[in-house]
Amino acid sequence: MNALLGVYERDLTFVSGRGASLQTDDGREFLDFAAGVGVNGLGHGHKAVVKAIREQAGKLVHLSNLYHSQPAARLAERLSALSFPSRVFLCNSGTEAVEAALKFSRRVGGPERTEFVAFERGFHGRSLGALSITWNAKYREPFGPLVPGVRFCPWDDLAAAAEAITERTAAVVVETVQGEGGVRPASPAFLQGLRELCTARGALLVAEEVQCGLGRTGRLFAYEHAGITPDLLTLAKPLGGGLPMGAVLLREDLAAAIHVGDHGSTFGGNPVAAAAALAVLDTLTAPGFLDGVARRGEQLFRGLRALKRKHAQVVDVRGLGLMAGVQFEGASGPVVKGLREQGVLATKAGDDVLRLLPPLVVKPGQVKAMLAALDAVLSGGAGAAGA
Repeated sequence: MNALLGVYERDLTFVSGRGASLQTDDGREFLDFAAGVGVNGLGHGHKAVVKAIREQAGKLVHLSNLYHSQPAARLAERLSALSFPSRVFLCNSGTEAVEAALKFSRRVGGPERTEFVAFERGFHGRSLGALSITWNAKYREPFGPLVPGVRFCPWDDLAAAAEAITERTAAVVVETVQGEGGVRPASPAFLQGLRELCTARGALLVAEEVQCGLGRTGRLFAYEHAGITPDLLTLAKPLGGGLPMGAVLLREDLAAAIHVGDHGSTFGGNPVAAAAALAVLDTLTAPGFLDGVARRGEQLFRGLRALKRKHAQVVDVRGLGLMAGVQFEGASGPVVKGLREQGVLATKAGDDVLRLLPPLVVKPGQVKAMLAALDAVLSGGAGAAGA
């Protein structure tokens, strides 16, 4: 394992998992409230996903996009039916989905619309295009010069957005719930205002739901909370059930601007990943499933708000559904470390925010156990905030 390029800090090796639990190579068990940074939306070893992967792998593992495959075609139809009338481009990741959305927006807008509007704290990926609309300078500056013509606006500030969106704006790219930027839901009024501004000024609205989409907020798509419809929608992380899978949905009436050869992906729409994604969608749309996500989210936030009242170092609790951010007066890194010592995996979302992304199949008792572990850490155990 030492041959891996050192772009990550890691010291645990996991060998198996079931639901919201993971086991290491030395037999330790962890409660997973990171879920592969949101990828394992249905947890580990989900029966329907595993079954779909096995069955499709026995038929056809890969097929060039010079031809149709049944799983990819069915997946595109299903995504369009569940969201808004659209044409679907399948790829492999969130970064690829964002890159495609940027290209499609420029193609639709034509040569006069080459600029983009994005937002403070927004994170959209590591490739040069996606990085260009990612706000944090520490990610961008080592790799400049990047794509020009990007304007960053304050989060949830319609007046600033109104000033930034011009006749040269191809698209406004907004995470409906910011993930890496501290788990910050956009207010419904902000999203509704962006929709109105984009419509009035001829720019496209891209709902970036790589992390917050597909059931994470208690709705299938997070933009539904605001009652809007975007022009483009980017999806990834949980879509493939753990396999690499991303998607861009482009409003159907705009699709004529995209021509053969304008974009491509060697592995996009891989039959096995597409079959897994269909199983994911079947599970998410089963009667009562999203209601269960909403109930577990309510349990999680009740508990987190109770901890905020109890512990002065907690300054804010925010999020939607099973996507939660806990902001501290001090650094969040020691809390992540303390939770791990308690047998709970979680991640940071900025220097002072603990991010909790449990699998959507997390059980009430597991939510309770995580809350107890966080209480223990904040009560002065190892990893207390600000320690």
